[in-house]
Amino acid sequence: MRQHTVQTPYMVGEVHFYSTELDGGLVLFDTGPPTPEGEACLLENIDLKQLKYLFITHCHVDHYGLANFILQNSDAEVFIPHRDAIKFQRHVERMARIGELLGGYGFDSDFTVRLRESFERNKVFPARPERFRIVEESPELFSLGISCLACPGHSQSDIVYLVRDAAVTGDILLRNIFQAPLLDIDLMSFEGRFRNYDAYCSSLLNLAQLRGYRIMPGHRQFVANVDTAIHDYVKTLLERAAQILPLRHLPVNEIVKQLFKGRLTEPFFIYLKVSEIVFMLDLLENPALLKASLEQIGLFNEVKALYETVAQGSTS
Repeated sequence: MRQHTVQTPYMVGEVHFYSTELDGGLVLFDTGPPTPEGEACLLENIDLKQLKYLFITHCHVDHYGLANFILQNSDAEVFIPHRDAIKFQRHVERMARIGELLGGYGFDSDFTVRLRESFERNKVFPARPERFRIVEESPELFSLGISCLACPGHSQSDIVYLVRDAAVTGDILLRNIFQAPLLDIDLMSFEGRFRNYDAYCSSLLNLAQLRGYRIMPGHRQFVANVDTAIHDYVKTLLERAAQILPLRHLPVNEIVKQLFKGRLTEPFFIYLKVSEIVFMLDLLENPALLKASLEQIGLFNEVKALYETVAQGSTS
């Protein structure tokens, strides 16, 4: 498995994509960003004439943004997660429903309009792939010797690909990076928001299965091991939840005001923080769910003292 790295214009900085030979064919995992630098890096490292398959971990711009470039310059087949396909197909409805969710947290319609403009300005949603197939419905994985695990948490569509001794993890396992899952509608039902916290707690059980694999992360050069990455993420999650304990009874828009004192003005960044706060509030509402998952994978004692502070504070 070869790691390829390209700089992005986004807050996350560098992003990695990966390539390998399977059954005599060239296979790519993720693409890099839709920028001139991204295209140059892709062409320098990947022979597109030989490329047979592209598998996407999740459809965030830095991971799938060059899918159409690849489709236009190769005969490769592109595979994306099922939930991301729904996201593309029902984009307009999804944006409207996200606006409704934000309204429930105290944000008015003017903010929703400015957020959509911010999405466009920051190029959050590049064009959907011109053609694609659904990862979870594709027999090619088995024939190529690839298996996959659904591990929602960073997004609701995160997929980890297992190839020989390597695990291509997208953004679900990172070193010293905490990325709260984005506030979103439940893409399977379009009824209410997706419960990112619940999903992450369930995904911990799948992530524990990656012990012994070489982790191929979406950012930072390496991840030492699964347990360290989980510990660092959960520790940060608990620390930030502790910070909003005194504010947990306020509306979410008021929590944002209290925390940032007007310093946060860009709608996209406010949306990111709202997503993080909602994630923390779900934890404070049901900390036992996280504890149960951590106990099951043998990592609870690492954060026990911090957990107890948060759990006790959430009931006071």
